[in-house]
Amino acid sequence: MSTRAPDSTPGTATWGIPAPAERAVAAAAATIDPIGLDELLGLAELQTRVDRKYFVPAALFRQLIAELSDELRVLEIGGRRTFGYESVYFDTPQLTTYRAHLQRRRQRFKARTRTYTDSGLCMFEVKLTGARGETVKQRVPHPVEDSAELTDGARAHLRTALGQAYHQDLPPGMRPTLATTYRRTTFVSRTGESRLTCDVGLVCLNVRHEVRDTGTHVLVESKSSGRGSAPERILRELGVRPASVSKYCVGVAALHPDLPSNPWRQTLQRYFEPRAVADLSSTAR
Repeated sequence: MSTRAPDSTPGTATWGIPAPAERAVAAAAATIDPIGLDELLGLAELQTRVDRKYFVPAALFRQLIAELSDELRVLEIGGRRTFGYESVYFDTPQLTTYRAHLQRRRQRFKARTRTYTDSGLCMFEVKLTGARGETVKQRVPHPVEDSAELTDGARAHLRTALGQAYHQDLPPGMRPTLATTYRRTTFVSRTGESRLTCDVGLVCLNVRHEVRDTGTHVLVESKSSGRGSAPERILRELGVRPASVSKYCVGVAALHPDLPSNPWRQTLQRYFEPRAVADLSSTAR
């Protein structure tokens, strides 16, 4: 499965004009002091965390960052403050992982490769749900040329993670199911207690179809160690409420309209364009 979206750069609207969400994130990031990757990881790695996601209108996003400008720093690498991401998710032919999230099972997980397209770094990640509902992420390096493959090393890592966390074996038949591409800007509090990842230009695709976000909202994920953070307080004051959204689950629901999708139906209707045929003929690596 190719992980490149057809015919456009993620986060860019028709005819190459940046979408409102992309413009809002770029303008907001330009006002914030930078932080390097090593310092950010040392300050707030947050591999075990509480996540809340929000679809923030472009205008309100600028207001959010303006109100937090003295408290935040923005990740900058090589002069860049926004970075391309590609993920390939793995599931069984019966979409066991998707169905576990649909049914809100306590012991659920996601398995994916994540490629940082600006650097070519690729990781295999397992995201687990902890005993108190927190997200626990475990990751290992992965060959970028095999980003759409569940290699022997990735399979062993997934088997170990599931065995230790849930006493489960590896589900049979795991294979690439969905790819996503988007661009991300990351803000971190100066204390390191919270982080905001801000995504624009989300495209979800498989070998037949794709679905894109509308470009009008920023998908903001607030990651904290547990207590409510300042960004979450301000978002409440602005009237923005958390959304039930998973890139994987929304993508599967959009690309497989025959499947049950109640938790994500409103999200798809409000923030995503209709499903389209994906022409991947010119996008192979």
